[in-house]
Amino acid sequence: MIASIIRWSIQNRLLVLILSALLTGWGGYSMLTTPLDAIPDLSDVQVIIKTSYPGQAPQVVESQVTYPLSTAMLAVPGAVTVRGYSMFGDSFVYVIFEDGTDLYWARSRVLEYLSQISPSLPEAARPALGPDATGVGWVYEYALVDRTGQHDLAQLRSLQDWFLKFELQTVEGVSEVATIGGMVKQYQVVLDPTRARAYGLSIAEVKQAIQRANQEVGGSVIELAEAEYMVRSRGYLQGIEDLELVPLGVSDNGTPILLSDVAEIRLGPQIRRGIAELNGEGEVVGGVIIMRFGGNALATIAAVKEKLTMLEASLPAGVEIVETYDRSELIKSAVTNLEHKLVEEFIVVAIVTAIFLFHLRSSLVIIISLPIGILAAFAIMRTQGINANIMSLGGIAIAIGAMVDAAIVMVENVHKHMEKTKITDSNRWEVIQKASVEVGPPLFFSLLIITFSFLPVFALEAQEGRMFAPLAYTKTYAMAASAGLAITLVPVLMGYFIRGHILPEHKNPINRGLIAAYRPFVNLVMRHPVKILVASFVIAVSGAWPLTQLGSEFMPELDEGTLLYMPSTFPGVSVGEAAEILQQTNKLIRTVPEVATVFGKIGRADTATDPAPLSMIETTIQLKPESEWRPGMTTDKLIEQLDAVVQLPGVTNAWVMPIKNRIDMLATGIKTPVGIKIAGPDLNVTQEIGQRIEQVIEPIPGTVSVFSERTAGGRYIDIDIDRKAAARFGLNVADVQEVVAAAIGGMNVTETVEGLERYPVNLRYPREVRDSVADIRQLPIVTPTGAHVPLGAVAKVAVIDGPPMLKSENARLNGWTYIDIKGRDLGSYVAEAQQAVAEKVELPPGYSLTWSGQFEYMERAMERMQLVVPVTLMIIFLLLYLAFQRVGEAILIMATLPFALIGGLWLLYLLDYNLSVAVGVGFIALAGVAAETGVVMLVYLDQALKDRREAAATEGRPVTVQELSDAVIEGALLRVRPKIMTVTTIIAGLLPIMWGTGTGSEIMRRIAAPMVGGMVSATLLTLVVIPAAFLVWKRRVVIRELNTAGG
Repeated sequence: MIASIIRWSIQNRLLVLILSALLTGWGGYSMLTTPLDAIPDLSDVQVIIKTSYPGQAPQVVESQVTYPLSTAMLAVPGAVTVRGYSMFGDSFVYVIFEDGTDLYWARSRVLEYLSQISPSLPEAARPALGPDATGVGWVYEYALVDRTGQHDLAQLRSLQDWFLKFELQTVEGVSEVATIGGMVKQYQVVLDPTRARAYGLSIAEVKQAIQRANQEVGGSVIELAEAEYMVRSRGYLQGIEDLELVPLGVSDNGTPILLSDVAEIRLGPQIRRGIAELNGEGEVVGGVIIMRFGGNALATIAAVKEKLTMLEASLPAGVEIVETYDRSELIKSAVTNLEHKLVEEFIVVAIVTAIFLFHLRSSLVIIISLPIGILAAFAIMRTQGINANIMSLGGIAIAIGAMVDAAIVMVENVHKHMEKTKITDSNRWEVIQKASVEVGPPLFFSLLIITFSFLPVFALEAQEGRMFAPLAYTKTYAMAASAGLAITLVPVLMGYFIRGHILPEHKNPINRGLIAAYRPFVNLVMRHPVKILVASFVIAVSGAWPLTQLGSEFMPELDEGTLLYMPSTFPGVSVGEAAEILQQTNKLIRTVPEVATVFGKIGRADTATDPAPLSMIETTIQLKPESEWRPGMTTDKLIEQLDAVVQLPGVTNAWVMPIKNRIDMLATGIKTPVGIKIAGPDLNVTQEIGQRIEQVIEPIPGTVSVFSERTAGGRYIDIDIDRKAAARFGLNVADVQEVVAAAIGGMNVTETVEGLERYPVNLRYPREVRDSVADIRQLPIVTPTGAHVPLGAVAKVAVIDGPPMLKSENARLNGWTYIDIKGRDLGSYVAEAQQAVAEKVELPPGYSLTWSGQFEYMERAMERMQLVVPVTLMIIFLLLYLAFQRVGEAILIMATLPFALIGGLWLLYLLDYNLSVAVGVGFIALAGVAAETGVVMLVYLDQALKDRREAAATEGRPVTVQELSDAVIEGALLRVRPKIMTVTTIIAGLLPIMWGTGTGSEIMRRIAAPMVGGMVSATLLTLVVIPAAFLVWKRRVVIRELNTAGG
């Protein structure tokens, strides 16, 4: 069939050229219009339910909101994990779905189950779905700053909430604009309990009066003088003056009782759970652009920047927008870096082919067909919706060397035929066809081996699957395109370009040098083939030693060019203290010369994608360009210096990369490489287990920090209502709790409507009557009879410890331990830590430990690899059989394949790389390429032996052992040029990646290293081991044939 396609292509060469031109145009258009991003979206498919339950403690939120929602979501089809966070005033429930689930289908199913459970939630709890965004959605951040001091934080917050936010949400690709920090303006009605008592007013009556004073209604329409008039009655509260005039009743002498008679009304800030700070200079208001799922990050950021530039003209004098995080710099850096690598590889491959062939026109066949194959990969990539990122472009990059293999061998074979046959216009295409058909079919299958051997990468799941799937797709497409072009376009191009004087192979100085260098090895193979095979077996076994010395990790850290400082602080910190800690850490970070800006956040932004407690700091550190760094400074050294500079009591440092961390946080909740989740019913016991784990883990070598959450480390004023005592006064639990909710904590009872802006109205008692436990006990409660009794008469008021935030996974309460490691590989560290914890930490009944974080991914990836590798080998064997139509050749290459992997293992050891998913992908790629180079050798050996068999058959005799030896010498030694060319182009194509720097190089080097090292040993395999194995195998066959003929 392949031979028929080659013949058809040559006969219809004009059509082939036209189709190739169309493919080139399609690929060029696709390359220019493919969306760009830094890395693939590694996020799980997840739907977030955020429920506001204002003023409620975490335990109340957990029992009344989070737990009912979590248990309901466990039944959602496709849900694999339901993670809950209960904190002051808010509940977050993350529903994580199986891989491959459509996000919008998942959202619709969650909404369906939410509609069933919503009626059973408290009236004040308002659940809503989070944005249709993912873990990589935080693409751009900015801060609103007024250096002139004309605008306070409340005014800046109003600008952000009611102007910038809505304008930016109209930008294509923006799912949500989240606000961080600042202060929300609030009208505070401070009710004097003494004056209220004098008028006989309860707090419930005051609340109802404020709500009734804030409304507007329509009165339908009326007709006047043949015209229609719509009726509207105004009544919205629009300021302090309107609130002061709210009527509460009438006194005995007919005088109206106004709100201003019993309360002080003032402006102040609403209680806040998030603070933003810039460069250690003071608080600011921040904004986060959250990109929609599947959006084009680069285009979205560019549109947001353009919009902000337009909006700056509308800002008040003195207010400016400061950029604090911009993903587009990372995207441009990553993509540009790989684009340069692709160009370098293309140039290197072109030079190698031109030198080896010693014929510029012949090298044009390869130089033209290679970019067409790359463009074809871009065309399919865009059609499938794959972004251009470091992984998808990396797939093309590691394929370039192998893409030209078939073209090289076919061009070289045409040269060989032209040496034997004089080319004329009449026989040109006949010779081209004969030469192409001779080697085309096995070469096509050899390229398919590389193509299909990579398919098991698609079997990887979750993060590792999402990371490497784009690479696997693009490499597969590039190799498939090159395989297709090798049997269609390449024969046509050879017919047009291979003209003029072709230097005979024996006169080519490069070829003469190769033969001279290779001849001693061939002579050795001819004299001692069995010893060669035994030695190669010993060398293959030696690879076990570096394998035992290699550590393991999930994935090498990707340097994003921006750092995230994410320390842990002890819970229970006040807002004021939190702001002070944030400013101190930012000031210290800003002192390091390489730092450009420091934008700190403590607590959470106003978005469902950020469930951070007030004790969590997230500081985005934008670094200056590396050209402005001090000599010898690296990212690792910079982190060490920052860690030494930022030392605060009670603060445990952690330095991570922003994108990766946000993805990990949303996937597992763990912000460090290793985490332990302790599940159990009693949080006090969970805390004790966590503290014991701290003591066990801290001495283990490689531990930078270990911090167990203080799950019972919050502080509560606990009000325990005495039902009997309350009943004596005719009070129910709800009557007492209404006073607790409104008078102590403050209750937002309504909101003003001021044009398009809305601000809350809060009702509470004065600070002086609620700022101690003793004062709270004296708070007055109005009984149904009008009597006033103190709170202490109907309830016990005491200070107790409790959870600052509650976490749950699949409806089981959790406490988490964060472990940061350095100077040691992840696999060996976790193995030692697990053993130490198992031996020294005793778990009570009903409690369990789960190791999480990157370790969770690594463990799953390694298990998957154990299945993937055998499948890879089976696919290679099947394709080898299809290529040769014989089992013997397939077994020969498979038996010698382990030798090719040895070089990869030794190079990893010398470079001090750990085993990781990236390295595993490199070995999978190597297996296919090594098999392909073996196929090229066997094709020539089989072809040489076939020629001698045909010559012997014409003489009516079997092949002799001497003729077999001559065939091995011809197939190996005299055809060394195409083999060395294929190996050289593959290695040359990988070297720019291997020695490359810049964004994304950390991962790409790990993929390239086993391939480069493996290709060195694969070259020895191709040139020495396979000829020796072929000679031993075929010698037995020839001797048996001779004995049969002689007998």
